[in-house]
Amino acid sequence: MAKKKVFNENFDTEEKETDVETEAEEVDDGSSEDVARDDAEDTADSSADDNEDTEGGNDSADGNADDTDDNAEGDSDGDKKDSSDKKKKKNKHQKIIDELNDKVIRQMAEFENFRKRTEKEKGQMYDMGAKTILEKILPVVDNFERGLDSAEEGDSFADGMKMVYKQLMTSLEEAGVKEIEAEGEEFNPDYHNAVMHVEDEELGENVVVEVLQKGYMYNDTVLRHAMVKVAN
Repeated sequence: MAKKKVFNENFDTEEKETDVETEAEEVDDGSSEDVARDDAEDTADSSADDNEDTEGGNDSADGNADDTDDNAEGDSDGDKKDSSDKKKKKNKHQKIIDELNDKVIRQMAEFENFRKRTEKEKGQMYDMGAKTILEKILPVVDNFERGLDSAEEGDSFADGMKMVYKQLMTSLEEAGVKEIEAEGEEFNPDYHNAVMHVEDEELGENVVVEVLQKGYMYNDTVLRHAMVKVAN
């Protein structure tokens, strides 16, 4: 009986060992399945992460492209703005230059007009002064002529005075003074001053028959009218 019992115990032990091995195999199978499941899940997660990284990279690339476009547009706008500002500055400077040129041209024209006006006034003042002096000299010339007309022929003193008179008249002529032709000419109120009138059928109408006092011109103006006697 004792031996049978031992055999049963051994048998039980062997059964237990068999059960343990079966359980171990089941555990191993379960563990393998779990590990495989975990590996599949990890692979899927890794693929998802890679996809997300790829999408993120694509998004980043798109963002960089957009930033590049924005920067390009910003640079283009900046260039246009700089060009517009330069054009405005150039137009402003050109406007200032044109105003200064116009001002200089106007001042030059005004100066030229002033110079011409000054020269004209200076000439007029010179003529006025010359006429004033010559008008004072003419009575001296008249007295010279009266004295020479009354001088006797062959008088050496009178001959000397004739030479002085001739020199005086040459100087006056060089200064622009000349005698007004009157005797035998038609009366002209611009040059003649009629103080006497005579009737003479042998003479023409309004003819100067005698010069009572000589008249003189200074350049193109009358220095003194000729005092004359007019016929008819």
